[in-house]
Amino acid sequence: MPPVPPRSQTEPLVPHRRETPGRRPATAWRQGLWALPMLLSVLFAIGVVLWAAQRERDERAEQQRSLVADTLSLEAQLRGRIDLEYAHLRTLAAQLARRPHRQDVLESHPGVAAGFRRLWISVTWLDARNRIIAEVHDGLPKRRASVEDDWEGLSSHLVVGVGTASQPEPERLDRLDGRAAERLVVRYSPAVLLKRDTPWWFTSKYIVRLVDASGPVLAAVGADEAGVHLDDSHVSHRVLVGDGMPGAFLELVLRERSASQLAELPLVLTSGFLLLIAVATWLLRRQVRQVSRAEAAWRTEAGWRSAMEDSALVALRARDIEGRLLYVNRTFCEMVGLPPKELVGRLPPMPYWPADQIAEAQQRNRRNLAGLAPREGYEARWRHRDGHTLDVMVFESPLIDASGRQIGWMGSIIDITQRKRLEERERHQAEAMAHQARLTTLGEIASALAHQLNQPLTAIASYNGGVLRSLQQAGFDHAPVLRALQRQGEQAREAGRIVQRIRQFLTRRSPQREPCDLPATLRRAVELLRRDLQRQHITLEWALDEPLPEVLADPVLIEQVVINLVRNAADELAQHGGSRRIRLHAELAGERHLRVDVDDSGPGLRGRSIEQLTAAFYSTKCDGMGMGLAICRSIIEAHYGAMDASAGPLGGARFSFTLPRAEVATPPEPTPAAAPAAAPAAAPDPSSASTEPDTSR
Repeated sequence: MPPVPPRSQTEPLVPHRRETPGRRPATAWRQGLWALPMLLSVLFAIGVVLWAAQRERDERAEQQRSLVADTLSLEAQLRGRIDLEYAHLRTLAAQLARRPHRQDVLESHPGVAAGFRRLWISVTWLDARNRIIAEVHDGLPKRRASVEDDWEGLSSHLVVGVGTASQPEPERLDRLDGRAAERLVVRYSPAVLLKRDTPWWFTSKYIVRLVDASGPVLAAVGADEAGVHLDDSHVSHRVLVGDGMPGAFLELVLRERSASQLAELPLVLTSGFLLLIAVATWLLRRQVRQVSRAEAAWRTEAGWRSAMEDSALVALRARDIEGRLLYVNRTFCEMVGLPPKELVGRLPPMPYWPADQIAEAQQRNRRNLAGLAPREGYEARWRHRDGHTLDVMVFESPLIDASGRQIGWMGSIIDITQRKRLEERERHQAEAMAHQARLTTLGEIASALAHQLNQPLTAIASYNGGVLRSLQQAGFDHAPVLRALQRQGEQAREAGRIVQRIRQFLTRRSPQREPCDLPATLRRAVELLRRDLQRQHITLEWALDEPLPEVLADPVLIEQVVINLVRNAADELAQHGGSRRIRLHAELAGERHLRVDVDDSGPGLRGRSIEQLTAAFYSTKCDGMGMGLAICRSIIEAHYGAMDASAGPLGGARFSFTLPRAEVATPPEPTPAAAPAAAPAAAPDPSSASTEPDTSR
């Protein structure tokens, strides 16, 4: 497969979404359905604002037309009233022109009293030089109290000329051209004029005012009673009154402020929005239900896929083109002991690669990313988080997305650690069986040799005893020779006894247990190794708690155990450059046993346990058979004791074993624990009187 060219950016791993048969994909307008309520709300709000603004303009125009019409109507009514007062005043002027110019004439004239009852405040008669001929104020008792207060304040005037012989018709002052010599001036209250001539429905709707051209208000109706404060928000209209009130304007002001119709928008918008929200809620509810169903289906599918991936016994991983981890399943995480958050997104080197194989793993990773991974898979060694290593089989395949483009690599990993160990164990078992077959043959030969050596050793002991007696009878008194012959006989008898016990042990007979002195047994065993210890410059120390009770054991076999342990310690010290010390310690271990410790100052056990050290065929010597400690443990267990190994106080190893006390009742002797199948390989050499010393440290 040709290598895939690298990309500038890593594309995310997106799961392919399968289409349901018979179901069309959602169109663009369905995908944007969520925006429809918002769009409708905006359009509705704009429409309401435009409608309210148009309605406000129409109402203002209609209101303005009505105000103008009412103003003109009231102005015409006031103009007619003023014209009527002018007519009464001209009549009075015409009558006064033919009467004497006296005060009593003016006061007694009935026209003046009638004017006061209407709205006049005072009447002044002036001559041609503007001197007062007569003046009458409203002091009649017939005036109404209801208009008493209205006569206070500003007032207006009506002026007409008093006719003469050459001018019988009196005229208004504004029409006089200087021909009249006398004038009649009437002062009246504009407020009374407004109150009496303004209809009641005008005052309930408008505030009626007479305003001077310079700004002051001459009179007003309806403002003080209603407590209304006029401002720019009140709609008003004014017209010029004309004759009788030069420079005065009639102004009508709407009592109600011209409130904007937009103030009603909140209620309208709220009502509209409630309707729109109801529609939008229904639409969203339908869409949410569709999304919920789709999400539930997606979750179900994702759950099934995740369950299948996590339930698989095969570890799965997905990587992009650059080798970055995109996905790992639970089996993969359990295999390397790392959570997904510490793996996803990581680039090589990976945390599960062994530190001593980083370069090799990097080279293999580059080969795999180039598409050169073997199709049949390849073996690799990974490291668990806790430090132990595992062997895996990795299968790599291209990772293809929905569009058919390769976006990375998919790996399937199988843990083959147990299989490798099983294969290794089977190989070792095959080798062990071959070795055991050889050792069985050797054991049979050793058993036959033990049988054959028994008679020569007996003969040697007999000849040695005869020679010793002959020399003594002949009077030979050379002490060193006699002592050497005596020790030679003892060693021959000891060798015969050892050969006999080993033979019995190899033929699976029970040990010959008897009460024996443990310190003496230990000293006899060590005495046989004294020369070897001196040659290797090893210091032997004793730590015996005396007196010690006797133990129930076979002294010959116990000696072989001690010899094996001491010789193993000596062999370890021979390769050690420090101090060389061996200590034998014996003490009581509870009420039923005695304990023997063999300590050395060697390198120690190096983390190995007693089970590993006493396993059959396990040895640290290049020429060892791995049976020494196995036979020792079998001998101790045959004596109802136990054997252990730990760190010693001298800095090296400590091998310990226990033996039962002689005075403590022991259970009936069972068939002793058989030595390993290759036990005959440990048959002693009569010349050295010891078993094969094989260390398992």
